[in-house]
Amino acid sequence: MPDPFLKARRLGLEGQPLVVIDDFHPDPERLVADAAARAFEPRGKFYPGIRAAAPGAYLQPCQAMLADVLKGVFGYRSGAALKECNYSLVTTPPTKLLPMQRLPHYDGTEVQTIALLHYLCGPDSGGTSFYRHRATGYETITEDRFGVYRDTLQAEVDATDGQPAADYFRGDSAQFERIDQVEAKFNRAVLYRGVVLHSGDIPEGFGFSADVRAGRLTVNSFFVER
Repeated sequence: MPDPFLKARRLGLEGQPLVVIDDFHPDPERLVADAAARAFEPRGKFYPGIRAAAPGAYLQPCQAMLADVLKGVFGYRSGAALKECNYSLVTTPPTKLLPMQRLPHYDGTEVQTIALLHYLCGPDSGGTSFYRHRATGYETITEDRFGVYRDTLQAEVDATDGQPAADYFRGDSAQFERIDQVEAKFNRAVLYRGVVLHSGDIPEGFGFSADVRAGRLTVNSFFVER
């Protein structure tokens, strides 16, 4: 098993941190087998697929590395608590997407909530892109920005007299500019603040398989500062 390889960089104009760690977990195949033994179901209103609870203990072998990243890159001072941890599979076809699932999104307005996206799939499943909302210039949606962002987004929908096209968001549009991109790679982990605008890159012709060994299997976790 190779040693983890970590890269950190800054996103866009706001300079929010993005961390990419290859060879993240010492036994990723065991995680795939564990996911295959679990019952997946729809969870949450906005995730475009199905999920199953993942054991938070799976992160124990990575604990020291994660503590260094959360402290050194994201400024945690008093330790971290794991808020959520799920295996996830993108299974919703474009025609079934809700309007808000067709645009870049954010995971909440709390700056110190850190998302950990762990790919257990390869490049053919697409990656993740990060965005700037053109009209507001926002790359992050914090509590103080939420009202302006919501109202501006609604005004854009009203001005075009319709909802976004029934498809996954890819690349640039009149509303959003892509500012960075991370390609999916088996056993690659990506960490970023949940307030950052982002979207999964779901390729055209994607199969939306519910088989953990054929689909877009990821582990999605969130940390909060204690």
